[in-house]
Amino acid sequence: MLEPNIVKDEELDYLIKDIHELYGYDFSMYSKASFKRRINRICVIDKFASFAELRYTIINDPGYLKRFIEEITVNVTEMFRDPEFFLALRKKILPQLGTYPLIRIWLAGCSTGEEAYSIAILLKELGLYDKSLIYATDINPSVLENARAGIFPLHQMKLYSENYQASGGKEDFSKYYTANYDAAKFDNSLKKKMIISTHNLVSDSSFNSFHLIICRNVLIYFDRILQERVFKLFDNSLDNLGYLALGTKETLRFSDIGRIYQQVDDQRIWKKIELS
Repeated sequence: MLEPNIVKDEELDYLIKDIHELYGYDFSMYSKASFKRRINRICVIDKFASFAELRYTIINDPGYLKRFIEEITVNVTEMFRDPEFFLALRKKILPQLGTYPLIRIWLAGCSTGEEAYSIAILLKELGLYDKSLIYATDINPSVLENARAGIFPLHQMKLYSENYQASGGKEDFSKYYTANYDAAKFDNSLKKKMIISTHNLVSDSSFNSFHLIICRNVLIYFDRILQERVFKLFDNSLDNLGYLALGTKETLRFSDIGRIYQQVDDQRIWKKIELS
């Protein structure tokens, strides 16, 4: 089994080139340190004796690519994670968007979908769900299968309920799901206005015009050049006076587009301001 932290930078470059040429996934501008950590983790978990063995498997076994992409792109998520953020959406942002005839929301890097269902619940409780569209996207097809199913571990419901209540929720959280053995299946009505699909922030273009874009704790895995590219993608995808929500370690302050955005909340929510 490969020992951690012995994969060399030049070896990573070869692997990144292979993956791009063979499968079209471009990791060249991901944070090198983060990518290296995840490669080391994969080598340990999947018991590769050498980096060469990992590279050989990826090149010659397309079936393994699904597993590889899943490990590389997985993001830690939970429902109503950072309740103060969802409280800000509930009290400040979504009521503003409620004046529009249709609300388009993009959750970029939605992972297994917990955040998408959280937003759906917020919209339901504010009476805005029926005139909203939630686009939930991720590069990883495997996690999107979980999002479509809307099934999450039952043991997480206590934490999710606490998060929900801290975010301003007043209902009994269990009304939104059905418990079955060790799983909680969320109500299908929450998926009625949800569009779940693959999207690669690195290589894909804008596909709609949105009033709110949420991308939290994804950009920390990208280098500065790629972050800037993604910020421009978001800017091209966001209506004037629309909102962009980032993670706690992410900021527009040093971005080229930062001059046309105003931070409106300490939960990393930015408003696109009209230029005169």
